[in-house]
Amino acid sequence: MNGIAGKRIFAALLASALLGLAGCATGPDVHADYDKSVDFTAYKTFGYVSPLGTDRNGYQSIVSQHLKAATKRELEARGMRYEESSPQLLVNFSGKLSDKMRVDTYAAPMTMNPYYGYRGGYYSSWPMYANEQRVTSYTEGTLNIDVIDAKRKQLVWEGTAVDAVTQKTLENIQPAIDAFVVATFKKYPVPGPAAAK
Repeated sequence: MNGIAGKRIFAALLASALLGLAGCATGPDVHADYDKSVDFTAYKTFGYVSPLGTDRNGYQSIVSQHLKAATKRELEARGMRYEESSPQLLVNFSGKLSDKMRVDTYAAPMTMNPYYGYRGGYYSSWPMYANEQRVTSYTEGTLNIDVIDAKRKQLVWEGTAVDAVTQKTLENIQPAIDAFVVATFKKYPVPGPAAAK
């Protein structure tokens, strides 16, 4: 392997490693919107829509069970109480996985001219750089959490979290769901105990 090819491979590996680290460090991309006219501190009880958007064919999925447990922790941490019969707020979920392609462009050194081949790998000419592209496929997970005013049947808050999902994540889904729900509720109008400090 000559010096130029080695530099190109190193640049590609470095770009891949940095992208991987950036994805791990940032967590899901979260967006939220809510009805600004609503006093969220007035709500004291919550329950769940039945059937949930994440339920399947008349039964509650394991994903729904994890989502309910995670949102219950978040809402109870904000002073609310779960009530099955007539809650003030109803919570619903939607989730999907999508296959995506990512194109990353990075600068890679290139040879200037065959004339400089006389250097024979002992040293190289001043490098020039050309843009190269790297295409990778990945799975993207999207979680929507809807909070509805049960009496008015009106959506009052919606949080959406999006992130890449690996096979390892799918094999141990509960921690990923917990992380998505915690990240999403950071944008809820009533802060949790950690944010209130």
